[in-house]
Amino acid sequence: MAKDGVRDDSLHITLSGHLDIQRVQKEWDRVAAQLAEQNPHTVLIDASGLSYCDSAGIGLLLHIQAYQTSRQRTCRIQGLSQQSQRLLDLFDPGTFDMSPPRGTAVDRLLIQVGQATVSVGQDLYSQVAFMGEIMTKTVRLVMQPRTLRWNDTMTLAEKSGADALGITGLLGFLIGLILAFQSAVAMKKFGAEVFVADLVTISLFRELGPLITAFVLASRSGSAFAAEIGTMKVNEEIDALVTLGLDPVRFLVLPRILAGVMVLPLLTLFNLLLGLLGCALVMLAMGYPLVTFVERMQTSSGLVDLFGGLAKTLVFGLLIAGIGCLRGLQTKTGASAVGNAATSAVVSGIVAIILADGVFAVLYYFLGI
Repeated sequence: MAKDGVRDDSLHITLSGHLDIQRVQKEWDRVAAQLAEQNPHTVLIDASGLSYCDSAGIGLLLHIQAYQTSRQRTCRIQGLSQQSQRLLDLFDPGTFDMSPPRGTAVDRLLIQVGQATVSVGQDLYSQVAFMGEIMTKTVRLVMQPRTLRWNDTMTLAEKSGADALGITGLLGFLIGLILAFQSAVAMKKFGAEVFVADLVTISLFRELGPLITAFVLASRSGSAFAAEIGTMKVNEEIDALVTLGLDPVRFLVLPRILAGVMVLPLLTLFNLLLGLLGCALVMLAMGYPLVTFVERMQTSSGLVDLFGGLAKTLVFGLLIAGIGCLRGLQTKTGASAVGNAATSAVVSGIVAIILADGVFAVLYYFLGI
């Protein structure tokens, strides 16, 4: 039971009985309101009548101490048992922080927009700095190729490339098949079904083939790179590499980036092959011979379209592997840290791919490609 009284400019609080969590729940708001209302210069707490005090009761005492300390006023506790005093001494009352006034909806919106803008700017800066570091160490690698772990690079290329042939080929085949069917519906209105081959071929060579393959690699390998390096970061294995004098970027990042740059053009070629096969089946179903499809494909597109699309994949592979490794190195501690890193790697990789594709579109337009 707590009894309060005001004497001069001081507040005397007498505590007795059990000061457990149930009692604290009842007393906390009342004591806090009385402190705010009377604003005493000194608070004297008489705890000689307490028969029991748990951590919740200690929390109430610390709250009163912190409140008085924040106002440069005093609080004295008398009669506290030795056991409770030892428990109180384990904690630092710290400072009493008043809750900031809640702003308007417009203020909160502006704060959130500002915080998001700063976060995006910092993330962009870290990505550019990381890419610069990669370029610098790639130049050193060209001068000293034996420093690269080639066996690990080939293993990573196998996991990223050969193991992804199935899903890449399936997506390419379905995209070619669906795109041909959808195009045939529109072309039939003008009696131009034969030009379905032209539309599908150009779309696959210049845009859809590289983009779909890059999305597959970002989903599979980008997240895998982030999860692998992120797990090493959580387990402090990267710190161990630094302690041994090994550069994590050269030891972990460069093999993955080289593997991604190598396999993405090859996967794109396989995707294009299966996409053209799907389109050819639709043309055959519409009654056109295979030679007509091949002739229209050769007429509508050339090596410029093919290699123009493959040139994109080199940049896409660099972005996917680089962002995946960066997110892995940025992994924080905690149970969900690795999952967050993998998710961020996929999302950031896809956004970077789309932005890079837009840059290529403008560049090809001015080059007349």
